[in-house]
Amino acid sequence: MAGRDILNKMKEKVGLSSSSAEAGKGKSKMSKHVTHGYHLVKGKSYHDMEDYVFAQFKNVDDNELGLFAIFDGHLSHEVPDYLRCHLFENILKEARHIIYLFLYTFNSVKLISSLLFTNLMFCKQPDFWTKPENAIRRAYRVTDKTILDKAVDLGRGGSTAVTAILINCKKLVVANVGDSRAVICKKGVAKQLSIDHEPSKERKLIEDRGGFVSTFPGDVPRVDGRLAVARAFGDKSLKEHLSSEPDVSVETIDDNTEFIILASDGIWKVMSNQEAVDCIKNVKDARAAAKQLNEEALARKSTDDISCIVPKTGKPKENIAKPKAKSNEKESKETKTNEKEAKDGKKTE
Repeated sequence: MAGRDILNKMKEKVGLSSSSAEAGKGKSKMSKHVTHGYHLVKGKSYHDMEDYVFAQFKNVDDNELGLFAIFDGHLSHEVPDYLRCHLFENILKEARHIIYLFLYTFNSVKLISSLLFTNLMFCKQPDFWTKPENAIRRAYRVTDKTILDKAVDLGRGGSTAVTAILINCKKLVVANVGDSRAVICKKGVAKQLSIDHEPSKERKLIEDRGGFVSTFPGDVPRVDGRLAVARAFGDKSLKEHLSSEPDVSVETIDDNTEFIILASDGIWKVMSNQEAVDCIKNVKDARAAAKQLNEEALARKSTDDISCIVPKTGKPKENIAKPKAKSNEKESKETKTNEKEAKDGKKTE
């Protein structure tokens, strides 16, 4: 096995991927029916691949978290790569954050004695587990600030992001900035969980910040005539007019949930949510589903970088449908036999 193949296998195992490792998969230890697969395709542009994915199951404080994300860079592969390495790390820090409480007495600040200090003044921040939306918003803000502070090293570009955290295979928390999208499939029906942050939809927010939205003929609306999304990480030169505040949604994973799709706009430019769901609803393997979705986007002439993650959460339909079909077939045969016997009996009489 060549050195590059070994590196790709290692990246697949830890859930890190860019154009150098185009596909991977994983599975939950909590439920044998919960798996994920991802696939990436470089677009026809002349710059390097700017899509990055993260897909991994991780145990945290006796809980299992499925961590999935698409990062779609613009004018940069450094920013999406930084997000891939640090955004979930910052989100999970919120689950272990230590609060320091101080006892204020009159005009001075006093620390109470060691035992009481240990019991009362150090406590785990429960926000991630009780209000994950707040923890995720905080982590997005902290991460964006760090990216802006590191602009000399990370460059002038930025990145969209869509993240999904599957908590104990029962609860899904989705957050996004930009136009990478999350869609869930329940009973074959697509439901969008993220918000596409388009400049035309957020014109007032941009103008209130002192910016403007261009609408030149033959072009998409752009912030200050430059960026085609209204929210993103990075983009220091546009930051006064650009938000990195995520929209967050929470979804219960129940028996009707079949799978989730996280994908960059290379798919959504050429397919509707329902078309994407219909494209892979009969594909059992998660990685094969992600690959098939990307190939369909290419067949529809998508030219952008394409990245896709498909976490599957439900039992295969065939396992449920087949026994019922056999039972109906048996009942039908018995009914026909009884009808024939009844007719024969009448003829004999």
